[in-house]
Amino acid sequence: MLIPTRDRCKCIRSIVLICAVLTNALVLICVIAAQMVVSGVSSMGGMGTFNINSDFNMQGTELQQARDLDVQYSQMRAPCIYGGIPFSLAFGVVSLLFVVAGNKPAYLMSRKLLMGQAVFQAVGAVAYVVAVGLYIHFVITVNSTDVCKQRAILYARRGYTWMNCDVSGGDAAVALFGLVTAILYTAGAVLTFQTIRGVRRYLEERDRRAAEEATSRGSAQRAPLKAETTFV
Repeated sequence: MLIPTRDRCKCIRSIVLICAVLTNALVLICVIAAQMVVSGVSSMGGMGTFNINSDFNMQGTELQQARDLDVQYSQMRAPCIYGGIPFSLAFGVVSLLFVVAGNKPAYLMSRKLLMGQAVFQAVGAVAYVVAVGLYIHFVITVNSTDVCKQRAILYARRGYTWMNCDVSGGDAAVALFGLVTAILYTAGAVLTFQTIRGVRRYLEERDRRAAEEATSRGSAQRAPLKAETTFV
């Protein structure tokens, strides 16, 4: 059984929004994971029976220096997680609300709701591109500081060369899923604007047919009167 055009558009729009909800969740997870990865191995000291002195071979002033640099570096990166979490969470929740609200055929939905969904997705696409650019720029700026360089040198002495000042895999994943989300919002905005135009044409055609039917009924009611007229 073929799905009507309006229902097919509704399904596509819903799928795009659901995918956007998932990618927002992935951005949220990657923001948290990126912060945890770059927080430094010394932050794991004291977790359970884990002994950083034996496992990471850092002792005394070297260990304290590593912890101090980890704290400073984490504080410098704090805007990434404090900004990234509410940003991705807000867009994900609003996208989910639009998915729930759009469970009816488009021509039965409020025009304001459809327009709001289209505007939200258009704004979301631009906001995510800007946010990804700012996120990567901020990460590169923090990684170019002396704190990051000293920290990288300290860890490199013990063989932890992966703790460097390059953009981490977690940060790259944030950027990747952020751009995917922007693409999904762009596609969703285009589909929603097309749906709005389609609904407008559908309603205009429905009103036109209703007017024609009313005119036809009026003509049919006047026709018998003419037929009964006789001449003497």
